[in-house]
Amino acid sequence: MKTIEISQKLRKQLEKELKPDRFDHTLGVAYTAASMAFVHGADVEKALIAGFLHDCAKCMSHEEQIKICEKHNIEISDVERRNHSLLHAKVGMYLARTKYDVYDTDILNAIRWHTTGREDMSLLEKIVYIADFIEPNRKLLEDMGEIRQEAFTDIDKCLAHILHNSVIYLKTIGKEVDEATTIAYEYYKDKYKK
Repeated sequence: MKTIEISQKLRKQLEKELKPDRFDHTLGVAYTAASMAFVHGADVEKALIAGFLHDCAKCMSHEEQIKICEKHNIEISDVERRNHSLLHAKVGMYLARTKYDVYDTDILNAIRWHTTGREDMSLLEKIVYIADFIEPNRKLLEDMGEIRQEAFTDIDKCLAHILHNSVIYLKTIGKEVDEATTIAYEYYKDKYKK
């Protein structure tokens, strides 16, 4: 099956499976990711597929996500056990492969890292991470206009900007910062300065 057929099939399937607000967000991420892929020379269909599937596990309970990880030997950090919003990325990567038959490593990694980021991300990973943050349905956060412009003009600057804001926000509200996010933040902060 061609990737364009896969993305169209996924859209229809996810519309049936996701709650309306989650599906709206999913469409926003998929189409924002595709637009960014056009601009930055990435594979548009891969961006669509990763965008459609990035939150495919988000509607599962935290307990269900933990059970899937434990059953399939997917490592869970202490921070992920305590924070429901983090584990869906790993479970989503697993579901993309086992339920939706996606085997492309770059797509799977884009799903895996869309929440925390990581150091030295691939172009597709950066695109999905950023698209998840800037898609049109997102609440307007501080600097959102500037961040949305950077997404299409300077992707590494945009990534560093989002990571900085995320780390500061999480610390301000007293939430734990995942180790991968901290490492990504330091990596892109240093990289962008260079």
